[in-house]
Amino acid sequence: MRTVLMVAEKPSLAQSIAKILSRGNMSSRKGLNGVCSVHEYTGSFIGQSAHFKMTSVCGHVMTLDFIGKYNSWDKVDPAELFSKAPTEKKEANPKLTMVKFLQVEGRGCDSIVLWLDCDKEGENICFEVLDAVLPVMNKSPSTERMIYRAKFSSITDTDICNAMNHLGEPNLNEALSVDARQELDLRIGCAFTRFQTKYFQGKYGNLDSSLISFGPCQTPTLGFCVERHDKIQSFKPETYWVLQAKVNPEKESSLTLDWDRVRVFDREIAQMFLNITKMAKEAKVESVSKKEKVKQRPLALNTVEMLRVASAALGMGPQHAMQIAERLYTQGYISYPRTETTHYPENFDLKGCLRQQANNPYWAETVKALLSEGINRPRKGHDAGDHPPITPMKAATEVELGGDSWRLYEYITRHFIATVSADCKYLQTNISFSIGPERFNCVGKVVTSPGFTEIMPWHSIALEESLPSCEKGDLFPVGEIKLLEMQTSPPDYLTEAELITLMEKHGIGTDASIPVHINNICQRNYVTVESGRRLKPTNLGIVLVHGYYKIDAELVLPTIRSAVEKQLNLIALGKANYHQVLEHTLDIFKRKFHYFVDSIAGMDELMEVSFSPLAATGKPLSRCGKCHRFMKYIQAKPSRLHCSHCDDTYSLPQNGTIKLYKELRCPLDDFELVLWSSGSRGKSYPLCPYCYNHPPFRDMKKGMGCNECTHPTCQHSLSMLGIGQCVECENGVLVLDSTSGPKWKMACNKCNVIVHFFENAHKVRVSPETCELCDAALVDVDFNKAKSPLPGDETQHSGCVFCDPVFQDLVELKHAAMRHPMHRGGQGKRQGRGRGKGRRPGGRPNPKKPKDKMAALAAYFV
Repeated sequence: MRTVLMVAEKPSLAQSIAKILSRGNMSSRKGLNGVCSVHEYTGSFIGQSAHFKMTSVCGHVMTLDFIGKYNSWDKVDPAELFSKAPTEKKEANPKLTMVKFLQVEGRGCDSIVLWLDCDKEGENICFEVLDAVLPVMNKSPSTERMIYRAKFSSITDTDICNAMNHLGEPNLNEALSVDARQELDLRIGCAFTRFQTKYFQGKYGNLDSSLISFGPCQTPTLGFCVERHDKIQSFKPETYWVLQAKVNPEKESSLTLDWDRVRVFDREIAQMFLNITKMAKEAKVESVSKKEKVKQRPLALNTVEMLRVASAALGMGPQHAMQIAERLYTQGYISYPRTETTHYPENFDLKGCLRQQANNPYWAETVKALLSEGINRPRKGHDAGDHPPITPMKAATEVELGGDSWRLYEYITRHFIATVSADCKYLQTNISFSIGPERFNCVGKVVTSPGFTEIMPWHSIALEESLPSCEKGDLFPVGEIKLLEMQTSPPDYLTEAELITLMEKHGIGTDASIPVHINNICQRNYVTVESGRRLKPTNLGIVLVHGYYKIDAELVLPTIRSAVEKQLNLIALGKANYHQVLEHTLDIFKRKFHYFVDSIAGMDELMEVSFSPLAATGKPLSRCGKCHRFMKYIQAKPSRLHCSHCDDTYSLPQNGTIKLYKELRCPLDDFELVLWSSGSRGKSYPLCPYCYNHPPFRDMKKGMGCNECTHPTCQHSLSMLGIGQCVECENGVLVLDSTSGPKWKMACNKCNVIVHFFENAHKVRVSPETCELCDAALVDVDFNKAKSPLPGDETQHSGCVFCDPVFQDLVELKHAAMRHPMHRGGQGKRQGRGRGKGRRPGGRPNPKKPKDKMAALAAYFV
């Protein structure tokens, strides 16, 4: 019996596909990473009996990054990132141990069926999976095929079974196009971002952005927003005049006419026309025309149109809308939401999809009428050759989905029903009048067949004032003629929907990446989202774009990225060489980078006008260890300390508060210590600004505070305040927070575990003694007599936090309430358990993990 491994892109997809293929007759178990399940069943494969194992990954298995030393901003010249810096594939999420999990499940399998999403990213993940599992699979005879690719667009019985019966092969060219895009974005983005971030953050204190990032797609996206801002700023309103006339067809009614000249910009000429027309007392009908017109039903729905409507009509940001659409797809409610196609294939079961909606109270009548009278073939749209248009695949209710999920599903369904409905037909009547020598007109519309507007009422023909029945030569009394003074108005800021249109038009990003680029410029504080989801550039965003225009306009114009996207598409089609495209594009941007660096003064001149230099920003906080003058604390992102006398800047932990720490000084460099805190419910630790940026010991890394410092005698160091190994993470040490009294706590110096203990104690001190059972440091606790929880009215006790029964009820484990998971830079690894590497002062070995109490704490935490 053959063993067949099948891999989907998400756990929920794997379960749905396995359920369909096994007809529900399967067994399920958790995989070793605890996230991905394995669903097993027996069946037939290529004419043979087979044992199937269906599992999944969680998106990309691997990610591209520079090797070790090239990830250091301080040690590497950004120019080296274009060619010299080697890259490597790393696990995208090491905690998931996805490679090991796939190898465990793939070991001994004879064949593999790849059920990854059917787009370029999905093809790329196919080869990531193959790289992991092929080495451990059974070797087949050279003539026997092992690798199969399933192509599907929806999670329905028909589509999944059809995909299983028509298996193909993964597309290497599409996978290579993704590899090329990843490497280009990594090398180009990192080089420019590192250079301009270090340059400008070293000079200005109120940029209010932790990263001055550049992206080959992100920057042109920002450029569109700033271009519209510039048009608004440079707009000069002009006054114009409009002649408005009203006629009275009947005594009690009036009809407003539009002037054929529309408007004039000269007041004297406008006044002349007014005087001439005022001499006429009657308006004469010059012509009456009636014409039946058609408002076409919409094209089938693709990703870009869905994102446009979600933003403009539903008030959802593109990334949020995409996340909801992906969830609806994995749950089987809609077809694959990433598609450029607006044309249904001839064999698409339109009636079957329509029947699914026959019982929904919102559109049941419309659907039943279409099914009985016959549907209209959707309009011929664009066939990109990827997936069918976005289509509802099964019925849903508002109660079932709720909130934004229902609103997006409702729109997708209404759009689909509209594509198979009739066009909207209406009768348009145009009446032309003459008042003296001037011509006026009015237009009326009467709907004769509402068609698709019944299901999409927001597209209905607007109700207009009814026109009188008249013939050529009829005369109507003139009721009023007046001159209206108006002004031209500037354009408004771009909406997300308009930005998406521009990005699609100029080839910036793909249907999958457009939401990411828009989200990035918002997250980087380059634009803010105003009411109506309009994107208003910030000072930083404006200065950056103007600076790029000043130095090299191609860095911000869409032309060069659009050309790169075309080359990437040629790789996907097998018409361009992967290595040649990569080498040629990097060479272009490398030259541009060197010119940008040489010309940075041009952008700096613009920065000087909008932002304050470091020396003029912030408030005095702590003393510099070199000159002993006060350094200024700059609170704007990224928060840092700056000594204007030495002209040195020191980075600090982010997303917390910083204050002076008792005016205590570091014994190594004489800098005053500061205290970082994430809040009363979070963790806090002191740090030396100099040591935080320039690690004093080999086993320390940049971005470590005193709670990770291995100084042997400093009273604030890990060596003196470390108690025992963290109960949750492998490398962390629980360190006493000596500032936390009377609500004492110890916190892990790696993860966000916090242990609260000895509330209301007068004093808590880490003893040089160790526990005989677990080698953790003992703790000396001193309580006030009135509040002592110790037995026998004792006020002092020394013991192990983990093993001492007296302390058992005084310890509580919690997760820190962090403002952001990345609360500090740098990761340090430590061997053994306890306060640091090797032995503590006095020769005490590192403590081992306590067996019973640690287990109890961990169980309590879970």
